[in-house]
Amino acid sequence: MDAEEYKVRGKEMVDYIAAYLTGLRDRPVIPSVRPGYLRPLLPPGPAQQGEPWERIFEDVERLIMPGASNPASTELQIVMTDWLVNMLSLPDTFRHDHPDGCGGGVIQSSVSESTMLALLAARTRALTQLRGDVSQDIGNDALLNSRLVGYTSDQAHSSVLKASLVSLVRLRSLPTDLEFSLRGETLRRAVEEDRAQGLVPFFVCATLGTTGVCAFDNMAELGPICRQEGLWLHVDAAYAGTAFLCPELRDPLRGVEFADSFVVNMGKWMMVNQDCAVFWVADKRSLQSTFCVEPHYLQHEHSGSVIDFMHWQIPLTVRFRSLKLWFVIRSFGLDGLQDHVRRTNKLARYFESLVREDPHFEIPAKSNLGLVVFRLQGPNELTKTLLRRLNESQQLFVAPAMAGEKFIIRFVITSQFTTEADVLRDWRLVSQAATDLLQGSAAKDDTSGMETCIVGGREEETTLDHQSQVKGV
Repeated sequence: MDAEEYKVRGKEMVDYIAAYLTGLRDRPVIPSVRPGYLRPLLPPGPAQQGEPWERIFEDVERLIMPGASNPASTELQIVMTDWLVNMLSLPDTFRHDHPDGCGGGVIQSSVSESTMLALLAARTRALTQLRGDVSQDIGNDALLNSRLVGYTSDQAHSSVLKASLVSLVRLRSLPTDLEFSLRGETLRRAVEEDRAQGLVPFFVCATLGTTGVCAFDNMAELGPICRQEGLWLHVDAAYAGTAFLCPELRDPLRGVEFADSFVVNMGKWMMVNQDCAVFWVADKRSLQSTFCVEPHYLQHEHSGSVIDFMHWQIPLTVRFRSLKLWFVIRSFGLDGLQDHVRRTNKLARYFESLVREDPHFEIPAKSNLGLVVFRLQGPNELTKTLLRRLNESQQLFVAPAMAGEKFIIRFVITSQFTTEADVLRDWRLVSQAATDLLQGSAAKDDTSGMETCIVGGREEETTLDHQSQVKGV
């Protein structure tokens, strides 16, 4: 909706809330519906075209309010995560309604939290297997935990390391190839090395769309190794996962059928406000056995017979995050969401073309999706100074990263409101800042190019080579 409609709908929402609060005494204390009521009332998947807000909001009162806050919150979350499995072309084993009944999705606050949940669930599965293996020298759980080792790539997000610190599990950061991708042979060698040392490999975090350069680990190679070695394969697709709405962008998903868990942050690119990270597991039992604590005061008449998401996470409270996801999916429709991804990708390619036309810049890594990384030719300090000046201008915000030994600037487009004119304006800001920086460096070189040095006991003037200064030699 545009700004004018947003004002109108916002006022309507305030009126609705006020009417709800003043009419509380007329509403039932306990929901009048039974668990399982919602799915039959919703379509099996999203509409292709977006729907008007009037129709969506009518369904809030008709479908959601009779079951608020539960079972509506739980059941809408179940349906939305199942919709997204199909929308993103993920394995059916991630659906709650899969015939084997083992998998499903849950909405968490962040990808960082989801990665930690995956690692803790993998640890539970590994410790259970170790306790049941009579060939192992069984000790207490702390001793067994000290033998576990997980793997990720040197391009993985810092949250993977944080999860290992919280769980007291060692984590190896494995080198990537020239395209910043973790390959199968690298993982296989690491597993063999660690088994020879008496360690127990149990977990791999693969990244689809790394933070630095949006690189993709090779799941087609990693997946079979994880299955053969009994390793839990967790896939972090925080940013890039939204791209899989488009069939032509799904090539990195090859091998996803081997994944034990998968997470996408819908707040990064799918226009859902934070927080909304959708986390799927192929087998929920390890997750539930990790977090299931059920004292008497949390039990109810449906305990054990319905899904209870407090057993899928650390917090007891489950927020109604699925509602905003439902609003966005229905407002845009599948076509609208796909158009958004394709349009922002096209804008990123436009920005890339502008960078490539300027000989002062280089693009040191392949540009993927809506992310373009670039840097000034020369030492890292030049690009660091450029980034600082851009952010200090308060007209543009860009983030740093490293591509190998090169300091880079990340430029990413995810907003539905960004236009080609915005991109051109941003590039002109970058270009002008770079020109000012390089001219300033040249002027400084000119004034300091003649220096006095002592040669053979006498003072002489010598001219410093400009290229030597730039390269730091």
